[in-house]
Amino acid sequence: MQTLYQWDFAGRKDDPSELTENNIEEFGPGLQDENKEFVRTLVKGVLLHHDKIDRIIEQAAPEWPLEQITTVDRNVLRLGLFELLYGNKEEVPPKVAINEAIELAKNFSGESSGKFVNGVLGTVYRELEEQPEG
Repeated sequence: MQTLYQWDFAGRKDDPSELTENNIEEFGPGLQDENKEFVRTLVKGVLLHHDKIDRIIEQAAPEWPLEQITTVDRNVLRLGLFELLYGNKEEVPPKVAINEAIELAKNFSGESSGKFVNGVLGTVYRELEEQPEG
């Protein structure tokens, strides 16, 4: 979340790979290699699917233009949606991804942010559940 926040806050000009490595070094020096790789995968995945994820946020929260959503909330939503749409469901089940996103929003943004993130991710999750298999 830190990397995506920095990237977004700086106008999406900074190198996300460099930001990721700096953040791993600063905030996660004791992380095991598999956890470092998980962080890299999340950041790369969010950036790869960034446009589609942003369109989904706009559809799920039409009364909130993307640029009016706080930088923290916007990037928490991006992470949560990436995990819901593209993540390994056995590694991180959808409800766990939603709960983690809510906690990130509450801890780094505010209580109302947790409710907002829950509403957006819950809406997308229900829509995914309603889609026919195939």
